[in-house]
Amino acid sequence: MAPLDEQKGIWKQKGTGKSRKTPKGRQHDDAALEQVRALIGDRPRRRDLLIEFLHLIQDRYGHLSADHISALAHEMRMAQAEIYEVATFYAHFDVIRDGDTPPPALTIRVCDSLSCEMAGARQLKSALEEGLDPAQVRVLRAPCMGRCDTAPVIELGHHHVDNATPEKVMAAVGAGRTHPVIPPYQPLADYAAEGGYRTLADLRGSGDWQAVQEKILSAGLRGLGGAGFPSGRKWGFVRANPGPRYLAVNGDEGEPGTFKDRYLLEREPHVFLEGMLIAAWAVEAEKCFIYMRDEYPAVLHILHKEIEALEKAGIAPAGYIDLRRGAGAYICGEESSMIESIEGKRGLPRHRPPFVAQVGIFDRPTLVHNVETLYWVTRVCREGPEVLSGTERNGRKGLRNYSVSGRVRQPGVHLLPAGSTIADIIEAAGGMLEGHEFKAYQPGGPSSGLLPASIDDVPLDFDTLQPLGSFIGSAAVVVLSDKDRARDAALNMLRFFEDESCGQCTPCRTGCEKAVKLMQADDWDQTLLEDLCDVMADASICGLGQAAPNPIRLVMKHFGDEVGCSAPDARGATSYGNQKGEV
Repeated sequence: MAPLDEQKGIWKQKGTGKSRKTPKGRQHDDAALEQVRALIGDRPRRRDLLIEFLHLIQDRYGHLSADHISALAHEMRMAQAEIYEVATFYAHFDVIRDGDTPPPALTIRVCDSLSCEMAGARQLKSALEEGLDPAQVRVLRAPCMGRCDTAPVIELGHHHVDNATPEKVMAAVGAGRTHPVIPPYQPLADYAAEGGYRTLADLRGSGDWQAVQEKILSAGLRGLGGAGFPSGRKWGFVRANPGPRYLAVNGDEGEPGTFKDRYLLEREPHVFLEGMLIAAWAVEAEKCFIYMRDEYPAVLHILHKEIEALEKAGIAPAGYIDLRRGAGAYICGEESSMIESIEGKRGLPRHRPPFVAQVGIFDRPTLVHNVETLYWVTRVCREGPEVLSGTERNGRKGLRNYSVSGRVRQPGVHLLPAGSTIADIIEAAGGMLEGHEFKAYQPGGPSSGLLPASIDDVPLDFDTLQPLGSFIGSAAVVVLSDKDRARDAALNMLRFFEDESCGQCTPCRTGCEKAVKLMQADDWDQTLLEDLCDVMADASICGLGQAAPNPIRLVMKHFGDEVGCSAPDARGATSYGNQKGEV
């Protein structure tokens, strides 16, 4: 065996005969390491907490410096490249390289989703850029913030300015308003005084999960995040797999035009929380994860406070409910992407099978529910299936919370029968704005595309819109008038998809980019766009790329005069009246 000083090793410098004092690569800075350790405190250095730790640094210093990334990598025993790829995936982390200037202390994000753009967001952003010193305040465009009923909206730090004007924003900047305004809501004491958590206690004492599952199924409750899968049926799928099992709440309500979850959580958070604990009891979940979007700072504050109250009251064990904070990635609304993010990774959709009911968080069976779904779980268990199934309209049973925005007098969340048509919804929202004539509507977020005003007798519910090339999705209804162009609305939607594509698959990543370029022509190349839509719909990994063609196809079909395409009959080959047997 060769002498030790002649042996080769990773610490040996070629030709010098000397050993390295440090490993290769960037070395951590001691001061930055102490800062990171002070922020993390005694929290466990687990890989799945990486995004939470990045939030701590971003909140404290306003950006993620190379020194802090290096120090965090050292503290967590991770490669710096791993941390860098996660940090740069999410829009709300500002990664600053050596030599780059950190962003200013204040950042204004101007929402540019469809409702806000219709309300003048583009002009608002231009006015703010002209009226503010960029060295002091940064002005950025941002995707939907879930406040479409008060468009246009900006976020200053974590403070939202609704119905924003340059004057209102300047006043908020001058006053240093950067913290969220917490709305009045029902705390645990008030909820418990009305009988809250009594149903949960009874079920924990002597309940039969299969009987509860049948009650949920008989109510007709389906997933209200967009997929529409029968909610109770999920429970049996998850329980069929050996434990440990988990429950994950998808609170990443990022579909532009959607704000019903925020509406419920800012008013009755414990109705949702009890439903979550009932579902967790049903599948014997060892832990509940709530993944809440970062654009809802008031909701995050409320949930943090009320989860602590549940723990103090003994309703939930300490640590049983794990509240996780998103970081600005629409793709994390897809359930497997959300699970990847909960595990501290980039939010890249997983290939299926296996499904998350079999292989979810930490590769264990996981029940995934939307916020509104769990809200109704509580009400069905407490009031009986009739709370949903007892309402019928146009042959459809149930109730739906419609998020309504755009050219209506009273935008907001409207609880209506699931068989409501767009005419019913506009009436509930106070009718069209004065001087505006109904032209088109988005029935369920950008993924659902645009339908013309002539299709006003179709119930906006599950399964009714698919024959028309659309779907209800998250029931995000945006109403357009004769003052709007359908082609501009579709371009807004495709720009959103282009920005929010995770980039994992070529059909979605490149397809959205090419579509945006083609849609800016005066006359659309219908043949080329149809071919592109086919590839995206057939070959994309997840629903983002698969549904992104809908706005393109529906504009060419119903608003061809705006894009130089011939338009067939607005409804297509058949009417809803002829489709009822198929629904």
